[in-house]
Amino acid sequence: MTPAGYQKVLADLNLHRQVLRPQNMVALEEARAHGDLSENAEYDAAKDRQSHIEGRILELEAKVSLAEVIDVSKATPSKRVIFGTTVELEDEDTGESFTYRIVGMEEADVKAGLVSYSSPIGRAVVGRSVGDSVRFDTPKGSRNLVINAVHYR
Repeated sequence: MTPAGYQKVLADLNLHRQVLRPQNMVALEEARAHGDLSENAEYDAAKDRQSHIEGRILELEAKVSLAEVIDVSKATPSKRVIFGTTVELEDEDTGESFTYRIVGMEEADVKAGLVSYSSPIGRAVVGRSVGDSVRFDTPKGSRNLVINAVHYR
């Protein structure tokens, strides 16, 4: 993952550990104070939330421990698309231009211009160079794009 993506995962982990978990513990204690736990919807909801929070913490801890952080700004620039690069694309049929950064799955957000290396666009462009034409399938049909530029930043 990129350094920004790694920081995002760490921030989410810290949020779950230091904010959401303690808040939920307070909610559990308050619900427990209401008495009969067998018919206490607040208690059941807090227990469900606790399970979700603990599961998310385990998931984020695994991602942090297995993460391989790749800082593309330290790579030798070339015209080849690799993980972490920003790529300028043009649709050969419509002339529409796109700019995407190739990132890990955890960071992907198409609306923000971040596409996963495992997405159809990501798989089509990784390893290709400026000037190459790529074709990939989408739910709406095939698309043909040309790589206009690659930026290592």
